[in-house]
Amino acid sequence: MKAISKEMIIVFIFLFANASFSQTSKIAKANNQYDKYDYIDAREIYLKVVENGFTSAEIYKKLADTYYYNSDYTNAVRWYDKLIAEYPEEIETEYYYRIAQSLKSVGEYEKSEEMMDTYLSMGGVEREVKKFESDSEYLKSLGVHPFKYVINKVAVNTKFSDFGPSYYNNKLLFSASKLDNKHFKTHSWTNLPYLDLYVADVDSLGGLSNAKPIKGTLNTEYHESSPAVTKDGKTMYFTRNNYIDGKKGFDKSRTIRLKLYRATYNTKEQSWENVKELPFNSSNYSTAHPALSKDEKRLYFASDMEGTFGRSDIWYVDISKASDGSYTYGIPVNLGPEINTKARETFPFISERNNLYFSSDGHGGLGGLDIFVSAIDKDGNLQQISNFGDPINTNMDDFGFITKESKGTGYYTSNVDGGRGSIDDEIYYFYEKCVMTINGVVTDIDTEELLPGAEVSILDEDNKLIEKVSVGEDATFSFTTECDTKYILRGTKDKYFPKEETVETPDEGGVIDVNIQLKLEEPCSPNDLGCRLKLQPIYFDYDKDDIRPDASVELAKILYAMQLYPELIIHIESHTDSRGRDAYNEKLSERRAQSTLNWLIERGIDENRLSAKGYGETQLINKCSNDVDCTEEEHQLNRRSMFIIQN
Repeated sequence: MKAISKEMIIVFIFLFANASFSQTSKIAKANNQYDKYDYIDAREIYLKVVENGFTSAEIYKKLADTYYYNSDYTNAVRWYDKLIAEYPEEIETEYYYRIAQSLKSVGEYEKSEEMMDTYLSMGGVEREVKKFESDSEYLKSLGVHPFKYVINKVAVNTKFSDFGPSYYNNKLLFSASKLDNKHFKTHSWTNLPYLDLYVADVDSLGGLSNAKPIKGTLNTEYHESSPAVTKDGKTMYFTRNNYIDGKKGFDKSRTIRLKLYRATYNTKEQSWENVKELPFNSSNYSTAHPALSKDEKRLYFASDMEGTFGRSDIWYVDISKASDGSYTYGIPVNLGPEINTKARETFPFISERNNLYFSSDGHGGLGGLDIFVSAIDKDGNLQQISNFGDPINTNMDDFGFITKESKGTGYYTSNVDGGRGSIDDEIYYFYEKCVMTINGVVTDIDTEELLPGAEVSILDEDNKLIEKVSVGEDATFSFTTECDTKYILRGTKDKYFPKEETVETPDEGGVIDVNIQLKLEEPCSPNDLGCRLKLQPIYFDYDKDDIRPDASVELAKILYAMQLYPELIIHIESHTDSRGRDAYNEKLSERRAQSTLNWLIERGIDENRLSAKGYGETQLINKCSNDVDCTEEEHQLNRRSMFIIQN
C-alpha cells in the first residue's frame, strides 16, 4: 500500500482479579525486599550520624554527592561547604569541579569561579568536549541549512492520510481524507478514505488552520492530490484518478491509473473550474505530482511511462502559452540516470533558488523515501545530488517537500509517527533554528553490556536539569538541543558509579553520538552492613585494640543504623594482619572485636543484638601473609572489623 501511494500518489490511501491474591503478592514482595535489607537508607543514617556530632570528610562527600547526582544543588552546596570548612586538606581535585558546578546552579557565580580556579590550579583540566563536524558545504552553497530546523506537526492533520502541501498565495493547499457530513467517505473495496484538495490559512508561525475543501469542480468522488499553482494564482496542475466528465478510464488490467490535470481559477465565482486533462497522459501508465519550474515554462512530474528506469521516475515537459491563453506541451523528457534509479523517484519541487527537491528510495538514505536536493544550473542541467539529512529525513517515508529558502521555512510529509504506512502520512512545518540531536547508549564499561533502566539527564551549563529519561531495553537515549551550547550528560544506575560527559554543540547542528559507560560498584554481600553503608574500614593501630577517632565516626553509622532499625542483629568480625605470632593475633583480634562490641553497648545497643569474634590472620584480604614483604598500607587493610547482619 505504501509503495503504491508514494510511487504515484494516493490511489488506495487509505480488574477485578483476585484481590486477596494481589494483597498477598504485595506483602510477599515487601518481605522479599526486607529480607534483602533494601529498607536500609544510607543517607538517612549519614544524616543522623552528622546530627549527633560524628563527622568526617568521607561522610560529607557522600552526602553531598547523593544530592549532586540528583540535581538537588542547594543541599549539595550545604554539604560541600562543610567539607571545605572542616576538611580542606582531604578534598580531591575532582570535588572542586562538582562544588563549582553546584555553586553555579544556586547562583553563587563568584564563589563558583573561585572553586573552578582551585580545580584548575590543582591539575584539573577542562572537561573533554565532544563536538560534531558536518560535511554540509554543498548544501549550504544551495541556501540549505541542514540540521538547523525545528519541526512541528500542523494542526489540520486528520486521523488518516494528509500530504502533498503546496504554496498558494498566502495560503497552503494539501491533500486530505474526504469528509462527508463530518464522516470520512471511504472506498468500498479498501474501506480507506478518498482524498480531496483542501486549502488552509497560514499564521505568522507557519501553523495551519481553517482547512476547507477548495471551491469549484475540481474535487470529485475519487482521489485528487498534489497541486501546483502558478504564481498569479490562476492556473493549477494537480493529480487525479483517470476520471473526467463523469467517466472512469482503465488500463488493460482494469486498473484506474493516475493522470495530470489543469484547472483555472474563476475570479468572479472564486472557484476552480474548467478541468482539462494534459495531453501526454495515458490510461496505460500514471503521471502524478506536478511541479512548476521557477519561470513556469517547464512542468516536472513523476511517471512510470515507457523509458522509466525504475518503478517511477521524474520527467518534465516544456510549456508554451499562446496569446489566446491556450497551452501546448512538449514531449516528456526523463531527467536521466543521475537523478532516476531502479527504485522510486517522486514528488518533485522547484524552489525559489532553482533547486530541485524530490523523494527517492533508490539513492541510499535513512530508510523509506528520503528527501534529496540537486541544484539546476543556468542551462537547466542538474548538479550534485545530496540527501537532505536528519532530522527531516527519517527511517520512514519523507516526501512532498516544499520550502521558501529565503525564509528558512517549509512543509513536508512523513509517516514517521505511525506504523500503518500511507494512512499515517502527516504534514509537518519546519523553520530554521540550529538544533542538535545527541544520541547515545548506556553500557557497562567493563563488560560492554547494555544497561536498561539507567537514567540519563541532560543539564545546561549552569547544571540545571533540562530533561531526564530512563532508557529502555536497548539502553539508548536521545536529546534535542540547541547549537553552540554546552551541556552536561549524566548517567546513573543503581549499584553503578555515576558518570558525567560534557558536550559542546557546534553552530552547524546535526547529530552526535555520546555514549555513557558506567562502572559497577564493588558488589556487597546482602548481609554485609558495612559494605551497604559504604563504611570506611575500622582500622586499629599496630598491636592496639582501642577505638581510633576515625573509627568512631564509622562505628557511629552502625550505631544509628541499629537505632533506626531495631530488628537488626549484628555479628562483629575483627581481623589482624599477619605480623606477629598466629596465636597472639587471634587473641588481639578477639580483643578488637570486643572493643567494637563494647563501644556500641556503651551507647545503648542491647547486648542481645550483638555478637563478636576475632579471626586473627586467618582471613587476609590480600597477599600479605607470613614472610611476604608488604607496605604498612597493605598490612593495614587486613586490620579491620566487619559487621554482618544475622538472620
